[in-house]
Amino acid sequence: MRKPFIAGNWKMNMTHFEAIKFVQDLSYGYKNKNNCEVCICPPFTALRSVKNIIDTDGLEFKTGAQNMHSENSGAFTGEISPVMLHALKIDYVILGHSERRQFFAETNATVNKKIKAAFKYDIKPIVCIGESLEIRQSGNAGKFVLSQLDECLTGIEENLAGAITIAYEPVWAIGTGKTATSEDAEQMCGAIRNRVSQLYGSQTAQRIRIQYGGSVKPSNISELMAMEDIDGALVGGASINVDDFSAIINY
Repeated sequence: MRKPFIAGNWKMNMTHFEAIKFVQDLSYGYKNKNNCEVCICPPFTALRSVKNIIDTDGLEFKTGAQNMHSENSGAFTGEISPVMLHALKIDYVILGHSERRQFFAETNATVNKKIKAAFKYDIKPIVCIGESLEIRQSGNAGKFVLSQLDECLTGIEENLAGAITIAYEPVWAIGTGKTATSEDAEQMCGAIRNRVSQLYGSQTAQRIRIQYGGSVKPSNISELMAMEDIDGALVGGASINVDDFSAIINY
């Protein structure tokens, strides 16, 4: 059985002081007791604070970064390396989020390099793929998303592939209030799992976790999680509201 995995992507929100209070408040209402894996992905400036409070208080939460450079060090002003994240004992890193692709020229090739770099330092990648509304309406969503998957996984060995989390995030449903129907999401997540099976075999396909991301809310989490091939959620806006994120975790 794949353990459900809920990750909160805070994006560019919260100071480190606000982050500490959020995690404390979240822990008070946390009822899941290890029935699902929960990861908090704050801005870089709050990573150490969040990690410290999780470790000090013995909380079950994991920590994740929102991005990472593929090089260990160098003249890359403003970037964060896998070495730096490893030193903080960060568990996960989000790679290829649609906003990184849209605003910061992220490509499947750069995501591929980052996946390989993450594994070198024992950081598990959450790899985002998904289509725009234009591609969805053209009828080519499946072909586009599977092409993204193929390119992101190029050269990734089978023994590592199962540790990747794939986050299917239809771009048109991120921050818009629109959500793909649970059936639409399940169809794409099922196609992703089938492609993983073709690339790495059925054992890896059954092991890999696939999240849905795109306006996930307390009101739709149960319906999404009832789908066979949806193993969790990459939560955006609702992850910075304690009550909403608690409801999603405790669904």
